[in-house]
Amino acid sequence: QAQLVESGGGLVQAGGSLRLSCAASGRTFNNYPMGWFRQAPGKERELIAFINRGGNSTYYSDSVKGRFTISRDNAKNMVYLQMNSLKPEDTAGYYCAAGSSWSTSANFGPWGQGTQVTVSS
Repeated sequence: QAQLVESGGGLVQAGGSLRLSCAASGRTFNNYPMGWFRQAPGKERELIAFINRGGNSTYYSDSVKGRFTISRDNAKNMVYLQMNSLKPEDTAGYYCAAGSSWSTSANFGPWGQGTQVTVSS
C-alpha cells in the first residue's frame, strides 16, 4: 500500500529552523510532482511548496516564499522541506502528498499523519 510518512516537526522559537522529511513506501513517487501542505486549526489545508518530478522546478505560496525550500532525492524516495526564519503563524500540521500533475490544481494524495510544527514567539 502506497504511503507517505512525514517527520521532523517540533517546537521551535520564532526565527529558528526545521527540516521536514517525507518518506515514501509501498511504491515509488519519483514520477510524480510532490507537494507540502499545512493546516492550522480552524483553517483549510493549503499548498505551500511544490516540486516537479525532476526537482528542477518549484512553486511556493507567498506566505513561505523566500523562507522555505522544497527539495527531493529520487534515489532515496524522499522529499524535504527546509524551513527557515520561522514565524508563529507557521504553526500547523504539515503534510506531503503526490500531485496527479504539475499544477497547483492537481489532485493530491495519499495523505499521511503529518508532522506538527509549533513556533513560539
